[in-house]
Formats: sequence, C-alpha cells, structure tokens
Amino acid sequence: MIQRKPIYYATAGLLAVIIFASNFLSTDLFKAGYQNFSVWFVLSIFAFACGWLINKTLGYNHGGKVVFAVIVSCAFISVFLVSYFSEYFGLSDLLVENMILYILRSISLGAMALFGMVVCELMLMQKEGNAAKLKLDEMKNMIANAQREANLMLEETKLKSEKMIYAAQQSADEIINRKNQIEQRLKEFIATEREIINKYESEEE
Repeated sequence: MIQRKPIYYATAGLLAVIIFASNFLSTDLFKAGYQNFSVWFVLSIFAFACGWLINKTLGYNHGGKVVFAVIVSCAFISVFLVSYFSEYFGLSDLLVENMILYILRSISLGAMALFGMVVCELMLMQKEGNAAKLKLDEMKNMIANAQREANLMLEETKLKSEKMIYAAQQSADEIINRKNQIEQRLKEFIATEREIINKYESEEE
C-alpha cells in the first residue's frame, strides 16, 4: 500500500496553480501565433509531469480522485473569476460560450494530468508484469531443478535397493549352499558310520 504523506498533495496544488494560470492566456490559441501555443504546450507538459508524480506518490485510484477534484474546483473558480472580472478578461458580454471555453481549458490541462497518470501506471504495470514473468520463469526453473533432483534421488534409491536385494540374494544363496554342503557331509558321515557298524558286527559274528 502506498504511504500518502501530506507533502505529496503539493503536486496536486501545483497542478491547480497551472490550471488556474491558464485563465490568463489568450483565448485565441492558434490565432495568436507560435508564442502563445508554446506557452500552452509548456503548461501541458507541466500538467503531464504533475499527473506522473501524483500517480507515483498518491497511487492511481486516489490520485485520479484528487486530479478530478482539482479539475472541478479549478473550473468553478475559473467561471467565478471570469464572471466577476469580466472586464479584465476582455469579455463585454458573459456568454455561455465564453464560460464553456474557460471550463474546457481546465478540462484540457486536467486531461493532460490524467494522461500522465495513465502513462505512468502503464509503465509500472509493464515493469510489474516483467518482474512477475521473471519470477514465474525462476519458479519454473526451480520446479524443473527440483524435479530433476527428485528423479536423480529416485534413481539412486532404486540402484541402492537393487544392490541391497542382490546382496541379500547372494547371502541367501550362500547360506543355502552351506546348508546343502553340511547336509551332504552329514549324510556321508552317517553312511560311513553305518558301514563301520555293519563291518564291526560282521566281524563279531
């Protein structure tokens, strides 16, 4: 969550000053020549930068609400200012078209601030997407490595168990062979004893 310090709202105040300052420019934007257009361009760049900073400091959702509040408040202040000081602004008649024009000034610069917020948010999302993709690739590599290690351990366990079974089978075969040898020797010994006994009995008779 973004920590919102009070100093972060200074950027919104600067945006309000920029929008308010646009009221003192000529309404004939393109008829006044390149100088007036360059001033509007610079104000638009400043508004874009303010929107960028607002998105960085206040976040996209909260920052968007702040920018919208700045646009609405500046539009109302502009209408009140132009209505009250109509002679200063060179408006002999307070027509609705003139009011709409000054409101559109505030909206246009506010839209540039919102555009700056959107561009900043898109870049942040792209960075987060790339970071998430890297993490996903890293996790996939970790899973693949773990699977390879598990397969190696399984193969090693199989080999060990087969060796143990083979050794146990050999020991069992040796024990059986010894048992058979002992039985054979016992049989031979018994047969020899019988022959001796029979021979001894025949000699006595």
